[in-house]
Amino acid sequence: MLVPRRYDDRERSQEDAVTKNARSDERIVAGDHQFRIGGKVEELYAGAVHYWRLERDKWSDILDKVRSLGFTAISIYMPWEIHEIERGKFDFGSIDPRKDLDAFLTLAESKGLKIVARPGPQINSELTWFGYPLRILADPELQAQNAQGGRTVLTQVPRPIPAVSYAVDKFFDETALWYDAIMPILSRHQYPAGGLISAQVDNEMAFFFNINAYASDFCPASIKRFRAFLEGKYGSIAGLNVVYGKKYASFADVDAPRSFSATARTDLPAYVDWIEYRERYLIDSMKRLADMMRARGLDRIPLFHNYPHPLGPGGAASGITAPYNLMGLEEVLDFVGFDIYSRKELYEHVKTVTSYVVGSSRFPYIPEFIAGVWPWYLHPGDDKDEAFVTRAAMMHGIKGFSRYMLVERDRWLASPIRRDGRVRPENAAVFSSTNKVLKELDFKSLRRQADVLLLANRDYDRLEAASVLISYPGDFLESQISLSEYPNFMTTSEETFGFEEPVQAVKNDWFAAFYESLSKGGQTFLLSDTALPAERLPRYKAVLLSSFEFLGAAVQKKLLDYVEAGGTVVVGPKLPSLNERFASDTTLLDAANAAKSSAVSVVNRKAATRYAVGKGALVVVHDIADVEAVLGVALAGTGIVPVRKNHPKLDVTIHRDPAVNGKAVVFVANPTAQPIAADIGIGAPVSKVSEVWDAKPVVVTETGWKDDFAPYTIKTYFVEA
Repeated sequence: MLVPRRYDDRERSQEDAVTKNARSDERIVAGDHQFRIGGKVEELYAGAVHYWRLERDKWSDILDKVRSLGFTAISIYMPWEIHEIERGKFDFGSIDPRKDLDAFLTLAESKGLKIVARPGPQINSELTWFGYPLRILADPELQAQNAQGGRTVLTQVPRPIPAVSYAVDKFFDETALWYDAIMPILSRHQYPAGGLISAQVDNEMAFFFNINAYASDFCPASIKRFRAFLEGKYGSIAGLNVVYGKKYASFADVDAPRSFSATARTDLPAYVDWIEYRERYLIDSMKRLADMMRARGLDRIPLFHNYPHPLGPGGAASGITAPYNLMGLEEVLDFVGFDIYSRKELYEHVKTVTSYVVGSSRFPYIPEFIAGVWPWYLHPGDDKDEAFVTRAAMMHGIKGFSRYMLVERDRWLASPIRRDGRVRPENAAVFSSTNKVLKELDFKSLRRQADVLLLANRDYDRLEAASVLISYPGDFLESQISLSEYPNFMTTSEETFGFEEPVQAVKNDWFAAFYESLSKGGQTFLLSDTALPAERLPRYKAVLLSSFEFLGAAVQKKLLDYVEAGGTVVVGPKLPSLNERFASDTTLLDAANAAKSSAVSVVNRKAATRYAVGKGALVVVHDIADVEAVLGVALAGTGIVPVRKNHPKLDVTIHRDPAVNGKAVVFVANPTAQPIAADIGIGAPVSKVSEVWDAKPVVVTETGWKDDFAPYTIKTYFVEA
């Protein structure tokens, strides 16, 4: 039996791993929206295949079918739950030949398939125990706790399970047993010796879908880490007392908030700190697992993580932040993506999530991209939905993906390849045609054109998350009772806390107003949030975000530097006078007061104020009803040329190859249930336009082209000047 090692004995910092990789001539780098192997930009179009769920004599034929659909890689879950016989003992094929991971990897390599490994420890995969051995879930020391001190539970099919605490050291000691067993196998297949080119750290870590701030994790180890987080943030208990307005003797006296009961602005920091800690909890636990993987030899390939898709009232608006912190997690991992399971009617959801990943991640990747569906999915789509959602993700700039599930198995329906190797023609055609077009367009080398960046405001999202008034466990079936695990206007406080408006509620209205106005006006834009590094802002000609009485000090400084260097920032409804701790901070306000101002008029009345700050402009929209009109004026002087479209519901994106002038790939979407006769222009003359998918004739005009769109249709055009 293997003896578990303490994680601390095996720790290796990310910086050391990066340095070692830098010395190699055969590096794999995920960055700048490209996946490079040995300096060459490569495709990462993968499909999920679970060797342990398939008969071994079917492996070869199934992998051949995967190749025949144009896939260049496979993505593989490797479940601790399946391989462990008893604590510290594992079967990798000596007992059950389906579990021979080494043989499966070797077979995939022999067929020229690259490999993306997903060894957990949590994998979900519709397994009853989420990939953990049952003993892990059954151990009270390893269970996360709710605010009342009971077990945090995930209500899922086929049965509820306890949530595991990633704050407990013992959990990492147990995981070390699994990693000690599997990492030597994976490291032998690591590029350049083998086909393994990337690995996922854990899976959809979101407190086991207990997104609600007061549902998890209140176990003693987590509270201890929360207090350490506060000490690191404030430096001393005296510093915390100043912000909290308390008289704690030490950090040991501070408890996490168990429910929201704030009545005044001075109460808020204690709640918002808990939300920020929950973000850090996820980041620190993923870093700890990643370092364990690197220390056990998996140190030559990029490591990534997948957040679960944020569906629902919070996810479809700007609630794509807390408890997720994509930029924070990419400080310790190579890239981070969101999973997408959607239907054609949810185009705006796909656009929002995809645009956010493209605007935020080093390498825009969908780790799980719908192919078939789990049996308990409500209102599942069909192959037409999968085709539409696939084109929508491409349209908004995704550069890599793994189709989940490419090969069918138990607890899954309608995959393109059956578990016996037979192919479903309609489903398979969606993916084979997609892969063919991606290769023909050399899509991996194209860059999404985006002149404007719309930022979700993390300060306000944290307040929204903190001010939720009801607490319930994570639940796969919440949509059946019209609830969402994400905070929203139905579940959050309506208190103003001394502000003019309840920021936690109206911030979504402003985000939506900016988003809808940009879409309607034909602006090319992406999404991110206020944690985006300052050096990435100059890529855009304008930056938009909501702004109320308070805004983080670092965010204010970042925006001011961007404006002074020549950028345009549009905010609404006001400039802040406080920082995120609600102390005085007039960085932006002082810059505006010292600058020359002018009115932005709409219908002969003042709708906004423009401040000439440095080489750029700071524009404040005073009323949400004027956002669309003000943007039309404020962005007109920035050199931005919007696309032209004759119907407000049409959506257009442009992709260009930096190495080729005068050519573009343009996506046009009709995301409605009605047909549209479209007239499109991209702000420049065109001489030739050809549709990529169906090769049907296109009517070219002096300023663009015309085409007919059936309901829920996305077309792709190759356009030449």
